[in-house]
Amino acid sequence: MPKIGERRLSVINFLPPDSHGNRRQLHPGASSLCSYRNRGVDPMRTKSVVHTEEYRDYAVLHSSSCSGTCPCGRLLMRIIQLAAAYKTVPVLALAAVSTAQLIYPRDGHHHDGAPLKELNETEVTLYHAPIGPSYYTIDWDDPVDPSRHPGWLITHALFMSLAFFVCLPVGITLRAAKHPLHAFPVVGFYASFFLACAASSIYRKMTPNMYLGQVHSSHGYYLLFASLVLTSIDLLSTLRRLFDFVRAKQYSLRGFVDALLGRVRVNGGDSAEYIGLVAEPETPRDHDHDETYEDFQHGDTEQWANHVRRHSTMSEGTVFGPHSPRFDKGSHEWSVPKISLLSRVGSAVFGTAERILVVAGLGLVLTGIVTYTGGCRQNYVNGCLAHLIKGGIFFVYGLMTFARFLGWCAHLGWSWNRAPSSGYPTAEFVESAVIFLYGATNTWMERFGANPGDPFTTKQIEHIGIAVMFWFAGLIGMAVESKTIRRWLAALAVDTSENVEAPATYSSSFNPFPALVIGITGAAMAAHMQTYMFQVQIHELWGNLLMAFSVMRCLTYFFLWISPPRSTLPSRPPTEALASFFLAAGGISFMFSTEELTIAAMRRGRDDIMMFAVAAVAITCLSCTWVIGVTGFAGWLKTRMNRTVAYRSDA
Repeated sequence: MPKIGERRLSVINFLPPDSHGNRRQLHPGASSLCSYRNRGVDPMRTKSVVHTEEYRDYAVLHSSSCSGTCPCGRLLMRIIQLAAAYKTVPVLALAAVSTAQLIYPRDGHHHDGAPLKELNETEVTLYHAPIGPSYYTIDWDDPVDPSRHPGWLITHALFMSLAFFVCLPVGITLRAAKHPLHAFPVVGFYASFFLACAASSIYRKMTPNMYLGQVHSSHGYYLLFASLVLTSIDLLSTLRRLFDFVRAKQYSLRGFVDALLGRVRVNGGDSAEYIGLVAEPETPRDHDHDETYEDFQHGDTEQWANHVRRHSTMSEGTVFGPHSPRFDKGSHEWSVPKISLLSRVGSAVFGTAERILVVAGLGLVLTGIVTYTGGCRQNYVNGCLAHLIKGGIFFVYGLMTFARFLGWCAHLGWSWNRAPSSGYPTAEFVESAVIFLYGATNTWMERFGANPGDPFTTKQIEHIGIAVMFWFAGLIGMAVESKTIRRWLAALAVDTSENVEAPATYSSSFNPFPALVIGITGAAMAAHMQTYMFQVQIHELWGNLLMAFSVMRCLTYFFLWISPPRSTLPSRPPTEALASFFLAAGGISFMFSTEELTIAAMRRGRDDIMMFAVAAVAITCLSCTWVIGVTGFAGWLKTRMNRTVAYRSDA
């Protein structure tokens, strides 16, 4: 149901006072005389306490609130004048209320003319309860109290960041490379987590509970439990190796350490998997291996990279498991048994769950900030959740796009390169699937908080329209990426018996629908009506950033359409670097645009759009630096463990 605005508040004051002299107000759910009576008030019984002059005064009040120009104001003045003449004030006054609701132009807090530039505290308190003190206010706003120790909370935040954004990514990278020391970052993760919990416990014992019902603590324990489950699964393989070591009855300290770290030896030599990660076996090389250096000594880097990718025995996968070397009967290379489908699926699920923990760490940061500042309570909660979740999705999407630009998932063909092998879904298919899933679920979530039978508000219709666009545009994007549908569409152009060469553009994906959806969303939200000018400006900020992403992505497709990638190396189009930056900054600004945060900024005199813009840019730059550090470490680790070929520049 639309919230009551100033205009409607003046209308409902036409109701006569009750027996105690208090003004009656029409319930927000009452839209007619009948519904008003159903709530226990009989307007016909109020004649005895009604004075015509009171209604005339209220009509003048309403007319002044509308500047004397709105249609409902003039209509109500005429109705009250007639009612005063014919002594039918109560019924006609309520009829005027119903008429005013029928011609009510829009829902929201403020609808008259341009957005407000100054905060109207009276209006804010009509829709939201006053915001009480929080951990932040007692730590920093109140006079300095020797008993306050915010340093413990800062320690908690630092150790949590160390656990989720340093130790966890390092452990995932080492494990993906099958490095024998990948267990040490895991130990560091748990040590940092428990130190953070200890600092938090000390802080809470010295601080009163300022946020009843907060979920930050339970969120953290859920992540701890998920981490322990993944670690337990990882420990099962360690126990299996130790069991095999004991059963082999070849006891030695070195053998025990190798079994513990995953360096199991076979017949006195290194296992094939570990050899492929550390050094090439000392066996006679075939012609293909001999040409690694000689044939490409004067060649370009592109040919060298393609050749190394074809013949490297190192795992290329970070999610879908290692690509093990195959046994060649003409040589003495090691052979690894074929991995079963169940093992591959299990490896994919495990690797994906590990990476989800990093994203969940970002969610833990957001709930921690909300708890510390005392936000997202009462009727702020739905809008707060919507902005934080959706803004967080755009932010993570931007960081993943930047990682793709750097070379992440190049083995899947997601780094604007030629995919070294087929069988994997394209990045555009995954983007379209996520967009489809978001639209299909969010379409039904826009009515959260509404009562059954309430009419659709303008804002709900706007948001549902965007969700439906996501739904079906994502479906179109997945259809465009489907090889089966492409084959059907190709059959319309040629005879199925013909042998037609596919164009060069078929080797890459040029799917504009993900960019189209995000660009239209940005354009729509940049024009989103808001009560205050500052809210309009911050919505324009992140809306324009999303549109900028869309433009840069389309330029990427334009340049790659002219010259499709031919190498397995990441092509790194500069437009994608800009696109990822705009998208991540737009996600941060999206989270900044919550109603509660904008009102708090206006109260504190911080309603400066430049301050919010540079804060979003600074956070984005810091996050992109973290992405470079993680991907750079993964690349450095790969070059350290595969010493057969050194990277060489053509310059």
